[in-house]
Amino acid sequence: MADFKTHITGSAILGTAYGFVANVQYGVPPAHCMVAGALCTVAGMLPDLDSKSGIPQREMLCFVSVLIPMLMLFRFQEMGLSAEHMVFVAGVMYVLVRFGVGALFKKYTKHRGMWHSVPAAVAAAMLTYLVCLSGENHIRLFKAWAVFIGFILHLSLDELYSVDVMGRRLKKSWGTAMKFFGKNKLANFAVYGKIAALALLIGNDQMLMDCCRSGVHKLAGQTQQQELYHHGDGHLHTHPVPVQPAAHPLEEAAGRWLKGAFENSSPQPTRR
Repeated sequence: MADFKTHITGSAILGTAYGFVANVQYGVPPAHCMVAGALCTVAGMLPDLDSKSGIPQREMLCFVSVLIPMLMLFRFQEMGLSAEHMVFVAGVMYVLVRFGVGALFKKYTKHRGMWHSVPAAVAAAMLTYLVCLSGENHIRLFKAWAVFIGFILHLSLDELYSVDVMGRRLKKSWGTAMKFFGKNKLANFAVYGKIAALALLIGNDQMLMDCCRSGVHKLAGQTQQQELYHHGDGHLHTHPVPVQPAAHPLEEAAGRWLKGAFENSSPQPTRR
């Protein structure tokens, strides 16, 4: 099995090459190329989230907990969240990922289990596609593929280091990384269930975003209505400030016509 240094070095080289080729050959903007390269580098360490040694898992959980909210900033903007709301939601997400997801990994995964597998790489790429909202679909796919190839590189290096070339034999760890199914049926069901759930979320992404926007706008409307209760004296009153509704353009035109008609029909004073 390859060590931490080998994995991080290999994924960093692959991520740099991935972003460079995309920019030079296909004209992808440099900002997206840098993000994709960083995602590939991080993905090269994602399979070690099931490691029981402590250091890789702890470091990766901290990094992923910060990275996910940052990648969702554009989605937060599309939802209409204010800067204060973004900070709050990002903080909640950090706590959930850092401690909630981390606790689940520690309790329900084992090293070289189904998290070390090809379907896990697919799930990680699909989650990246869902998180990295963009107006251009090919940019989302570009970043999702960066995570997939970084994940697959980790699995490939693990399999490569399972071959004892000098002894001309295969180690016991051979075949435990680059796999589609494991020995645990429940783990197999869990990873493929996650893929199905992510596919469902991706397919209904637009509908979910519309629901989120509606909720945010409703909350903003309630806040604005409460602010109208203030008369400028700094106190909250129990009754709303009456707001004169804006007149329709047709009503304004009709009012002007009637006013002119009555003025013209009024009797003129008699001149002597």
